[in-house]
Amino acid sequence: MNKNNAISALILGSLLCLGLALLGYGIGHSLIEIKSMERTVTVKGLAEQEVKANIAIWPIRFTEVDNDLTTLYQTVQTQTDKVISFLLKQGFTIDEISSSQPSIEDRQAQGYVDPNVKYRYAAKVTISIYTKRVDLLLESRQNMLELAKEGIAISSQDYNSRTEFLFTELNSVKPAMVQAATTNARQIADKFAQDSDSVLGKIKSASQGQFSISDRDSNTPYIKRVRVVSTLTYYLKD
Repeated sequence: MNKNNAISALILGSLLCLGLALLGYGIGHSLIEIKSMERTVTVKGLAEQEVKANIAIWPIRFTEVDNDLTTLYQTVQTQTDKVISFLLKQGFTIDEISSSQPSIEDRQAQGYVDPNVKYRYAAKVTISIYTKRVDLLLESRQNMLELAKEGIAISSQDYNSRTEFLFTELNSVKPAMVQAATTNARQIADKFAQDSDSVLGKIKSASQGQFSISDRDSNTPYIKRVRVVSTLTYYLKD
């Protein structure tokens, strides 16, 4: 090898070594940065809001008894007309009212007659209100005494007779509640970062939980509590 080739080889070798050294430094530095980015904190943010139900379903149930089936049907029709008339008087429209065929029970159909049962036939009737006028329904329920004066005993104790209140406008409150949950999570994460002498970084990942709707309490089922929990993971920096 002549002198010029030796010098060229030496220069090339030096450049290769320098390049490898710089590459190694760069990789090492990147690994350190990546490792530092692995420091995270995961927090949950809660948002709750009370809303009023926008739909109400009111089943009005009553029972009539008789030993004569024809007479029983006539009585059921008369009493059903009275209930519908009451509801129209309260301000409901005929489109909000629906009635089902009465359920007839023959208490002697099984071949055994209970000596304590005075009437053979019992008809159970259900008239339902489906309305968006929740306030009107609440007011009307206070006037049920008028039906009692008409000789109609309304069943209100069993589970199937309870009024159902629904909130179906979840999309109207979703954006604000998600923002509130995220803000709440950020506040918790900020406090954690301060306590650990760190600085809160960007969001690494976020997960929105399921929205839940429940009664505020048993006395006011028309007031609903909407709740959502969001889970967020933040990077921490020194």
